Amino acid sequence: MIPNRPRPLRILGTGISTPQQWLDSVDLDARLGLAPGTVQARTGVARRGHEPERNAAQVSAEAALAALHASGIGANNIDAVICANASADQAMPCNAALLHRELGLARIPAFDVNASCIGFLMGLDLVASLLHSGRYRRVLLTSCDLASRALDPADLDTFGLFGDGAAAAVLDMSDDDDDPALLAARFETWSESAHACEIPGGGSRFAPMRYDGDYREISTFRMDGKRLYRAAAEQFDRFVGELLDDAGLALADIDRVVPHQASQLGMQHIFKRIGVPRERVEDIFAAHGNQVSASLPTALHHALSSGRLVRGDNALLIGTAAGVTLGGAVLRL
Repeated sequence: MIPNRPRPLRILGTGISTPQQWLDSVDLDARLGLAPGTVQARTGVARRGHEPERNAAQVSAEAALAALHASGIGANNIDAVICANASADQAMPCNAALLHRELGLARIPAFDVNASCIGFLMGLDLVASLLHSGRYRRVLLTSCDLASRALDPADLDTFGLFGDGAAAAVLDMSDDDDDPALLAARFETWSESAHACEIPGGGSRFAPMRYDGDYREISTFRMDGKRLYRAAAEQFDRFVGELLDDAGLALADIDRVVPHQASQLGMQHIFKRIGVPRERVEDIFAAHGNQVSASLPTALHHALSSGRLVRGDNALLIGTAAGVTLGGAVLRL
């Protein structure tokens, strides 16, 4: 693996979407005919955002406009739009092009990055390199997933876990070595568990004309949570240690850990294994559920907007994704 080198990267502003509805777990209990408290006890989620009508490009646009407003710049000052989503509104064109249209942009390039739940981290790594190379000056990076569109109500472990949402950040290159920077980023894929988390349909493998059954069966999200957890947990401690070594920091130098809000078990694993006090971990899981690619940047937005992360702090961003892929980044804010 090529050694990490710090790359100047500054977050000018972040934003999130406001869901059309908030769906409480007690509402799901009633819908599924379960005793009150069952869904929350099973998943750890108290409520989650729900988008019954809007598409992902529209939800992404709301988060993007909020990030632009927080940055104090107009959309005409952006050089590229990148959507780091796990899912899309349609197979073609890319969702970034649909977001581009929602924002009324012209000419500037728009493209997608799909790394499932850690797409935002992969996007940060890519944007830092593009900015450092001089290719762009300022980039809008968004993550949005409407997980509710692909869930099976009969599968409580997923139906009660996921929420809809979007988050965005406006990024540019800081001016010198002492300014904000991406100190290190690391990604590893362990593909022997690639099918532990998937939506099989929608691509060339199971094209509609090649599938004789009900296409809805393979257009529904399926997850083997225990297998996914084991695959990530086996590598987690070593991975975090090597990422911190790449950044030239110790865990004691990290002011805040911002994880992908994967699951109740995953969050408990972070608290136990990473060895930092609970109050230094950004935990929004119960209030939002797992928002797939939008989870981590939503948590980052809350950390920044609340003042729990401030200029000069070191942040460890960490997550796991379908694939199975581990991803992490160390940011100096």
